[in-house]
Amino acid sequence: MKNILFILGFMPFLVMSQDNLKGVILEANQDQKEMPVAGANVYWLNTAVGAVTDFDGNFTIPYQSDYEKLVVSFVGYKTDTISVHSVKPIKHLLEPTSALDEVVVTSRNQATAKSYLQSQNIMVVSSDELLKAACCNLAESFETNPSIDVNFADAVSGTRQIKMLGLTTPYILIATENIPSIRGASQAYGLSFIPGTWVESIQIGKGAGSVVNGFESIAGQINAELVKPSTDKKLFVNLYGGNNDRYELNTHVNTKVSEKWATGLYLHGSTQNTKHDVNDDNFMDMPTYNQINVMNRWQYTNPEKGIVSFINLKYLNDGKQTGEVNFNPDTDKGTTNAWGSEIDTERYEVSAKLGYVNPNIPYQSIGVQTAFSRHEQDSYFGLNVYDIVQNSLYANAMYNTLIGDTRHKVKTGLSFTYDHYDELVNTQDYERTESSVGAFFEYNYDNLENLNLTAGVRVDEHNLLGFFVTPRLHLRYTPWEKSAFRASVGRGKRSANIFTENQQMFATSRTINIVNSGGAVYGLDPEIAWNYGVSFLQGFNLFGRKGDVTFDYYRTDFQNQIVVDYENPQAVSFYNLEGDSYANSFQAEVNYTIFNRFDLRLAYKYYDVKTQYQSGKLDKPLTPKHRFFANAGYETHQTDSGGHWKFDATYNWLSKQRFSSTQTNPVAYQLPKYTPTVGTLNLQVTKVFSPKFEVYLGGENVTNVRQDNPIVAADDPFGANFDTTFVYGSVFGSMYYAGLRFKIN
Repeated sequence: MKNILFILGFMPFLVMSQDNLKGVILEANQDQKEMPVAGANVYWLNTAVGAVTDFDGNFTIPYQSDYEKLVVSFVGYKTDTISVHSVKPIKHLLEPTSALDEVVVTSRNQATAKSYLQSQNIMVVSSDELLKAACCNLAESFETNPSIDVNFADAVSGTRQIKMLGLTTPYILIATENIPSIRGASQAYGLSFIPGTWVESIQIGKGAGSVVNGFESIAGQINAELVKPSTDKKLFVNLYGGNNDRYELNTHVNTKVSEKWATGLYLHGSTQNTKHDVNDDNFMDMPTYNQINVMNRWQYTNPEKGIVSFINLKYLNDGKQTGEVNFNPDTDKGTTNAWGSEIDTERYEVSAKLGYVNPNIPYQSIGVQTAFSRHEQDSYFGLNVYDIVQNSLYANAMYNTLIGDTRHKVKTGLSFTYDHYDELVNTQDYERTESSVGAFFEYNYDNLENLNLTAGVRVDEHNLLGFFVTPRLHLRYTPWEKSAFRASVGRGKRSANIFTENQQMFATSRTINIVNSGGAVYGLDPEIAWNYGVSFLQGFNLFGRKGDVTFDYYRTDFQNQIVVDYENPQAVSFYNLEGDSYANSFQAEVNYTIFNRFDLRLAYKYYDVKTQYQSGKLDKPLTPKHRFFANAGYETHQTDSGGHWKFDATYNWLSKQRFSSTQTNPVAYQLPKYTPTVGTLNLQVTKVFSPKFEVYLGGENVTNVRQDNPIVAADDPFGANFDTTFVYGSVFGSMYYAGLRFKIN
């Protein structure tokens, strides 16, 4: 085992030294404003040496004196050939293509980018896309994205949960700058702990992810890139207020300390202290809360030596209160006077990243990531008590290089994780330590034309899960122009944190049953699943406008799953899977610029998610089989001062969803087998006065679709039938908000 880790972690390769050519690829819109082109293909004519531009349009490519012609190509633009005679940086503007000479072709920087060149099915969401909604935290930043489903976890906590490919967040590897962050104790509420203004971009990858980031990914990966002190605004202020009496303040202050050092202080404060009960069930529709979130971020950049480093210090304090309107924690906590809940969280994080790129060999680099976090949650839900403390340590070291030429790239490295959990569930204490050491190797072949393949494998030794191997494979093939066919397969494994991942069960009167099978975690075996997927992306030009259409299908097959069984309304049971459990997901999506500065996105999604319960094979509760999504965005022409208007609308329609069984409840507390269909509309208008100042006004669920009676037995909260988990839509109804953004560059 040690030999395997050593070989995979430190495999050496020989690479020839060479000069580099750097540049940026841009386009000019009708206002002559230059916008970066992400994902453009840049390569030397008649060679296999090439590169791809990043989200800002930048690229670096090896240069030799006999390289004279540089080819730049991208879907929807004319392919250009540039004469190059030195390593002087290049700035080049691409022109959109059009078969109709009399049609005026214009283009804008897209807020969401899909690559035609990568082997993995990854969508990059920029900060422009995040601004289409209020986007107060990461959980609320997916409202305009059809690949992610957003819903409320229960009727009292106000927590939003996300799903990908029909599976919830525990099956999605969620990282911050490629460091796994929303995991373990932070699964339930962690997405609300990352303010939206801190996010520079989000990468959403469907299916099996890269072996570099770990073995836990099953349905996909979401990575949030944070704003950088060196490129963020010197001062940024965002004020937000809603008619639900929710108020937020986000402030960024960035300073260039020296030529190589920059630092930023990021402050987030939010509060909601009004008790709302729109449906008159005597329960608050949303919690009252106060959150303070602070991050100090340091960046060191030394381009001469090829070194970039980041250090992050974070602190969070979040306190929530929910339950009956007349609940007073000072007098009613731990009694049956009134049902109430408090969730108090304190979290500390320290992380560091160090990257070194050989100045003479740009494809030879070393990266080291380390992170430590302490998460403390003290909470109770009525008479149920749940406390958890998690201390985590993460380290990852990676080496990148080439084999021969730029067609053959490799990544290899070592990783280490350590997690200590201490949980109190009512009077029962659960304590455990998980640690693992792993090594990974990933090979990428790219012929810079029609084929890109990434094959990876990692081996891990886990103190509770034992020794195991995680393979992953991604393939991209371009059968014709403006197309990308992708296929992927991969295996994932994880230990389920059954209490913290299912905290909504504490806000019920259900008893908790664990069917102990002698497994290493809570007496249960680890979850193991294979994910298979195919995807097809086709770009097109219609009437001089760009567009694309995507079809993808993914299937997740569980070899073992911890079944969370709500089919007995008086209990929730956890047990190892015996039989089939799978999730099929199909999505069709069209993006098209209908006319100048007006973008339309339409999507249809179908889910078939079934699990073998003790009572039979059933559809997963509260998972719609059909979903229709539409998003439209329009921007007016910019004035000389940079002023313009932005209009955005997002519509979501969900088909009926299965309720878990309530047949053994008294008739008054029984629910139908299925929910009604749900359609919601979100709107936002933004007035940009100048590059420094803008205001916005919006509404969520403006059609006021509301689940009137989301709590079963709300009139008897300490009785045997009380349950807050049957939530399929909004409890509060329409919510309107306004805010402003002020920036100094």
